[in-house]
Amino acid sequence: MEIIVLPDTDAVARTAADVLEEQVRSGPSVLGLATGSTPLGTYRELIDRHRRNGLSFADAQAFLLDEYVGLAASHPASYHSVIRNEFTDSVDFAPGAVHGLDGSTKDPEAEAARYDRSIAAAGGVDVQILGIGTDGHVGFNEPMSSLASRTRIKTLTRQTRQDNARFFDHPDDVPEHVLTQGLGTIRDARHLLLLGLGEAKADAVAAAVEGPVAAVCPASALQLHPHVTVLLDTAAASKLAHTEYYQYTFGRKPAWQRF
Repeated sequence: MEIIVLPDTDAVARTAADVLEEQVRSGPSVLGLATGSTPLGTYRELIDRHRRNGLSFADAQAFLLDEYVGLAASHPASYHSVIRNEFTDSVDFAPGAVHGLDGSTKDPEAEAARYDRSIAAAGGVDVQILGIGTDGHVGFNEPMSSLASRTRIKTLTRQTRQDNARFFDHPDDVPEHVLTQGLGTIRDARHLLLLGLGEAKADAVAAAVEGPVAAVCPASALQLHPHVTVLLDTAAASKLAHTEYYQYTFGRKPAWQRF
């Protein structure tokens, strides 16, 4: 893992956008997109670069991390709708290039298997952007998820449903089940880009990057991946024991060494 502590949320967004821009400009790319508040600044930065500097996504594909079971793609709280509103409709992905799980499926197990096959058929994900929950979840892989799990149906915890209630008209409207890429599926991506923002994420970040690899903190499974970049603001990094070391090594990163 390369752990980079940056001054604020804007610096995290710019640096994450640098990673994604480098990938997209290198040629046809497959991006893994997360929803939620954490990557919003990154998406706004990419939209700005598209408009100002001609950053094009015309040769890129994208796969979403997860989706609520029972919501059609047209539902305003579905992650199909959210990612279109927050990012993809504001840039130039080709029609049909942004892929998501079908939350309205009658056969979630078959849909999960289809989704993993479709990612593999696209050549796999080049860069997967991830957030981290206060309990260490990534995607909707809640604590005690299998570290080798594939895309599947999961039951949301009470806390996660409460956290997401702000996106619905009523807390009871939050679905109890989701389809999510598993930790094994996520770790198939060639480069994982984990973002952590705010003091509320500090304990989870410390457990994920400095604690043991354990199902109780699903994000700790990323320690097993050969290419992970962790971008943190100072608040999210506040519980880390080795911040000085991370800052020292990042400050001496060779110019030729990419993220």
